[in-house]
Amino acid sequence: MRIVTSGTHASGKSTLVADFALRHPEFAVLPDPFDLVDEMWDSPSAASFAAQLRVSADRLDPLESPENLIAERGPIDFLAYLLALEELTGASSSRQLLERSTEITREALSHVDLLVVLPLTAIDPIEACIDEHLELRNTMNDILLDLLGDSDLIGQRPKIAEITGDRDRRLTALEALAIQKTD
Repeated sequence: MRIVTSGTHASGKSTLVADFALRHPEFAVLPDPFDLVDEMWDSPSAASFAAQLRVSADRLDPLESPENLIAERGPIDFLAYLLALEELTGASSSRQLLERSTEITREALSHVDLLVVLPLTAIDPIEACIDEHLELRNTMNDILLDLLGDSDLIGQRPKIAEITGDRDRRLTALEALAIQKTD
């Protein structure tokens, strides 16, 4: 079972992954790619998101990672960030970068069984600090949700599940999906 948790920053991914890992030690945990790339970027940039996209895709390769895993973020997150950054700044990323990022994302998603998305909701708000680039956070959330409807990008393999609610409800929902998928 290969699970990817997706969502914008400060949406509850780290908490959900940590809670799931405590109850399911048979799953390897792949941390947020941000923690794995060179931290030379002080602010969001296309180069930073492209690097994280590559890391998140490479680690989903079945030859590189264990069969049972839960990953905090997948390449679709960083594709959404690239598109959000372009939308917010008006600065166009190179067409080649976006095409290559889309292709990498498509290929990586073919190795995912369950794509869990944690959308921002007014019902279950998670507050983020002002220095969390709130406009980027909201724009990325909207673009990510739009990307989920792109069957050419997502492909046929991953089951997509949007999970909302408080911490316990999210964990219960993820466990039900993970157990259902492995049965």
